Parts: sequence; C-alpha cells; structure tokens
Amino acid sequence: MHHVMQLPRVLATDGFKVRVWGWFPCAVLMENYQKARTVEQPFPCQFPGLASDTPEVRVKEGSKIRNLMGFAMGRMEADTCRQILFSGAGKSIAKAITCTEILKRRMRGLHQYTQLLYRTVQEVWEPLEPGAGLDSLTVSRNVPAIWVLLSKDPLDNTQPGYQAPGSFNTLWAQAAREEEAGPGQRRKRGVGRGKGGSVRQAGGREYSKKDNRGGVM
Repeated sequence: MHHVMQLPRVLATDGFKVRVWGWFPCAVLMENYQKARTVEQPFPCQFPGLASDTPEVRVKEGSKIRNLMGFAMGRMEADTCRQILFSGAGKSIAKAITCTEILKRRMRGLHQYTQLLYRTVQEVWEPLEPGAGLDSLTVSRNVPAIWVLLSKDPLDNTQPGYQAPGSFNTLWAQAAREEEAGPGQRRKRGVGRGKGGSVRQAGGREYSKKDNRGGVM
C-alpha cells in the first residue's frame, strides 16, 4: 500500500512547476495521467503606446504562412495602416520570424522592434482512471515567446531590439525566399543543374543532360 501524504501546493521541477490540490499518493507517476487541456495565460502587448487599431498577427503552430501574409499584406498596403504586430510562442516562433522577413522583403523601408520573453502555459492533467483516487494536476510551464513590431514610420533607434530598414537576418531571409518561391519551385540543397551541365546522383556518379543512363532530367 502506498503511503499518502499531503504535498506542498507547488512542486518545483526541472523547467516547470506542478500545483497539486488535495491528498496525493507519493508514488504516483505521470504515466497514470493524460493531458486534458492547455490554458494560455494572458499575453499582453510588449510595446506600450500603440494605437488601439494596430493589427496583430498571432502566429500559431498550425498557421499557414500564406494565410498570415495575405492578412498582413492586405493591412499594410493601406495608407492608413502604419504599423503591424507579429507574435508567437514556442514552436511558432520560427514561423513568426519567417513572416516578418517576408513582409520586410515585400515592403521596403520598415523599421523594426523585437522583444523576446517567456510566457506561462498551464497544462491540466487528468487521471486515466477516475476511480483510482488521484487528483487533477496543473503543470505550469514557461515557454519562449516573441513580439515583433514593423513600422512604416521611424522608431526610436536607441531602444533595445531596434533594427533599421534593410536589416535582414541571413538565415531567416533564406527561409523567407524559399517560402515565397512556393513548394513547386523550391530546389533541394546540394543538387545543381545548369544549362549543359550535369546532375549528381547517389553514389557520386554524374550524368550529362545528353546521357540517357538513368536519372530524370
């Protein structure tokens, strides 16, 4: 029989906290639980003083970049829209940065502020067997997040995170170019094909365009 003890309200673990209510068997393992839902805590804008009608693109893990860019371009092409926000957390950070770089390439002269921070996400875990006498768990995790402000009008260049127009991150700019090219036009890295050239295949052999020995030209 497992001993039962009353745990503290907050258990500190590696990278997250576990809040427990009620009595809890000390020998319980997380394999006895399943995640029921995720609750995102309020994520206030990191750039105070913005106009209330400033459009915000909230990037999610399952968001489609083309849909996000369609919204962003539609807003920024209007003369009345001077600024736009991009935000993302966790796995969506890379996608938020890619959207930012695409917009900067399509609309030259944009000033940029970038803020990196952490936001709190709570996961609610329920027992696999309701009759086992186990209580629900709430796990609080801190996940990285990003806020990016792009502006047609000049921004204070003394503020942390400022980037002047024309500043591009090489890695993300390449990702933006590949995304704009579309899936049908992307070329695999390491494969070269030129006029009158050759194509290298597995095994290190090269075939010219006039050679019919294997390969699809």
